[in-house]
Amino acid sequence: MNRRTLLQATLLAPALSPLAAPALRAQSFDHTVRIIVPNAPGGTSDILARLLAPELTRAIGQSVVVENRAGAAGNIGADAVAKSAPDGTTLLLMDVSTLAINPSLFPRLPFDVQRDLAPVTMVIYAPYLAAVKKALPVQDAAGLVTYAKSHGGGLNIANAGVGSLTHLTGVEVLAHLGIEGTQVPYRGGAPALLAVASGEADMIINGATATQPYVVNGQMRGIAVSGDKRLPALPNVPTFKEVGWPMADAGTWQGVMVQGNTPRPLIDRLHKELRDILAKPEIASRLADLGGEARPEGPEAFRTWLAQSTATFGDIVRKHNIRPE
Repeated sequence: MNRRTLLQATLLAPALSPLAAPALRAQSFDHTVRIIVPNAPGGTSDILARLLAPELTRAIGQSVVVENRAGAAGNIGADAVAKSAPDGTTLLLMDVSTLAINPSLFPRLPFDVQRDLAPVTMVIYAPYLAAVKKALPVQDAAGLVTYAKSHGGGLNIANAGVGSLTHLTGVEVLAHLGIEGTQVPYRGGAPALLAVASGEADMIINGATATQPYVVNGQMRGIAVSGDKRLPALPNVPTFKEVGWPMADAGTWQGVMVQGNTPRPLIDRLHKELRDILAKPEIASRLADLGGEARPEGPEAFRTWLAQSTATFGDIVRKHNIRPE
């Protein structure tokens, strides 16, 4: 660089810096970022949040903490984000199927999903895994039907709460199979899993991310898995399609949302950082171990999926006359 060029650069720098600063500030985070998980610790969303938090901390240069706000079918945590400051520092990480179901269950929600929450990115898709308690004398899907029909009380099926996708999937499967069952709601997927592992409930259909470890370690027995392929860790467990079950595409769609008025530059920054994190081989490997795969689809694809799923799940809620307790 010659002297004239150096002088020009020196003179231009102060003039350019005021222009650059707002753009940089528009994508920055000036205090601790919270990831709100509207479920109890130990569930799929909680596992993912604690996997992503340290990675996001390094990416944005701010501390990222996980905060569990369980209850009311995810509405407590979602409402906290809907009413947070629109500065990108309060994130909602949850099974967004819940957000597609709840408007049909709760016509007077304290927030509007489309207006008060803004999609950032899908995070992962994990199929649903149907599993039974170890003591149940059932080895496969056919045996499940035989057992249920030979026992007057049918099956006690744990779910993550009335109106949760675990509930809707269980109702649809049992209705299709023509067997009786009692749906037992818990405050989230984690306590529902513990109920089956302890023998308190007979069966669960839940996200493979959280359910697979119980099957691998022998606390439960896998019966069938949704999605278009078997789980690598459970190659002997057939798919819903293979055994003729409905809801073959059911699964955990984990996504991140922020307050609805959050500026687009902040949303884009969060999407970019999360997309880059999910592309890391070690993260992809960890997700695979948990039975999921990265799906870092951006705001527009996420918004379209949410609108379509809201209509689909609304039909199921009305068909089975499901009402919150």
